[in-house]
Parts: sequence; C-alpha cells; structure tokens
Amino acid sequence: MGMLDGKVVLVTGGANGIGKECALLAASEGASVVVNDLGGGVAGGDEGSAGPAEMVAREIIAAGGKAVSNSDSITNRAGVRRMIEQARDTFKGLHAVINPAGILRDTMFHKMSDDDWDMVIDVHLNGAYNVCRASIELFREQQDGAYVLFTSTSGIIGNIGQANYAAAKMGVAGLSRIIAMEGAPKNVRSNIIAPFAWSRMIATIPVKDEASAKRVERMRNHMRADQVAKLAIALVAPQSRDVTGQVFVARGNEVFLMSQSRPVRGMTRMEGWTPETICNHAFPAMKPMMYDTGATTSVFGWDPV
Repeated sequence: MGMLDGKVVLVTGGANGIGKECALLAASEGASVVVNDLGGGVAGGDEGSAGPAEMVAREIIAAGGKAVSNSDSITNRAGVRRMIEQARDTFKGLHAVINPAGILRDTMFHKMSDDDWDMVIDVHLNGAYNVCRASIELFREQQDGAYVLFTSTSGIIGNIGQANYAAAKMGVAGLSRIIAMEGAPKNVRSNIIAPFAWSRMIATIPVKDEASAKRVERMRNHMRADQVAKLAIALVAPQSRDVTGQVFVARGNEVFLMSQSRPVRGMTRMEGWTPETICNHAFPAMKPMMYDTGATTSVFGWDPV
C-alpha cells in the first residue's frame, strides 16, 4: 500500500529535476500522475517540446504506475485548465498539485530588462496562481485538496542578482498562506518548500570566485532533487492533513520549518513619534534585532548533511 493510493496528482515541471523526482515518487506511492512540462529551456521563452514530459510518463508506466503527459505552459490559463480537465478525464479526479516549474533570468537589478522581470514573474507567480485558481473550486467542492508550491531562499532570505526571482517567490509565499487560511474549513491545504537541490536552474548560477564554486559543488554533491521530492510527497499525503500554511526548507537530509514574519520588537511613545525621535530613539533601540543584508549562505553557512 502506498501513501497516495487512489490519489491523482498534477506535477508541473515534471520532466526534470525536482518535478521529475516528485512525479516518479508520487507514482511509486500509488498516485496517478499528470506529468506536465513545457519542455523548454531553463531561461524560458522558447517553444518547448512534448517529448520530455512524455518520457517521464512512459518511465512511470514501465515501472507499473499510472501516468499521462501534458506539455501546456503554466503561464497559459487555458492550458492550465486543460491540465485539470486531463486529470479528471483520464483518472477521474484530482487531489493534489505540486508546482516546482520555473525559470531563471539572473541579473543585477539596475541592469534588469523588463522582459527578464516579466518572464520570471509570469512563470513563478502567475504560474502558481494559474494552477491553484484552476483547481481550487474542485478541491473545495470535494473537500479534499493539497498544494505544494515552491518558494526560494532567494526570496525569504535573499540572493544578489535575483530580484525578479525573489519577488516572485515571496509572492508565492503570500499566495500559499492565504490559500491555506481560506481553505482550512474545506480541508484544502497549501504549503511551500524552499529547496536546496542541484537542477538545471542551479547549474546556471555564475561561478565568479572560489567561494561560489565551492557552494555550487556542495549543491551538486550533497543536495539532490529526490530529497526535496520526499518532503513534497509527504505534504500531499493524507497523513499530513493537519499540516498547512507552513514554509519548509529542504536541504540534503535536513528539513527545516521556517519562521514567518511576526513582530520582533515594538516601541511606544505616548506623546507620539516624530521623524527625529524615530531616528534618535526607535531605530537605535531596534538595531540589535534588525536583519543584515547577508545572502542565503550567511544563514545556511554549514555544509549540508
């Protein structure tokens, strides 16, 4: 008996990396899987190919599982609706959406083109909206549904050269939180994962110095896509029905539950504040609690386990 017996799962970006591992593991746990992948390059903007998603679906079927492929883009709302319809037509239902599909177009913000911004926002943030909006009414009606969306430490902590990606991923965090809050009465859950894993997207990170070279090499050797997939599958399993609205980090064999924004210190001035008293009193008092501008590596500075 698998953890997902009788369930139908849609996995976007399912032809490579985290998406592929999620699709394979979901199938091995008994789910019927719609493997979606546009089949395009890591930077997006190309026509794509149906071949990669079909290859993963065939691999699942050859192993005795149930799968069908789909090559629509998550940026196309009509295409996303077709994914949902395909799941219902082929497997008579849909119970979970795992959405790791993404692209990267890294550049310093002061050099970023409008196209670099728009493309990344469209795939990551609008794509997450599209797959959730197309399925949410079904999930609420059947009072059974789970989303695993993907954020990034680039958003929740920060990385230089990824303003577009970070903004999109912080948007996904807010989207997931509201879906979880609104969905709770209908048994609709939503959680997000910030993954550390070697993938086509990570392979595009520029290696400019010895420190970044070592960081990329650690990711290649110690942080695998299949490790992230295990957390994703656990989050859509019925056994985790009481887990929703959370932010997780998957890093090698480590799983972290992340904090979410809450007040860290407050100050009151009964006569009211002025800009001068804020600068002279509030900011200095709060300074020890303020976060620095360090990147992800300043928070996760140890070697992965």
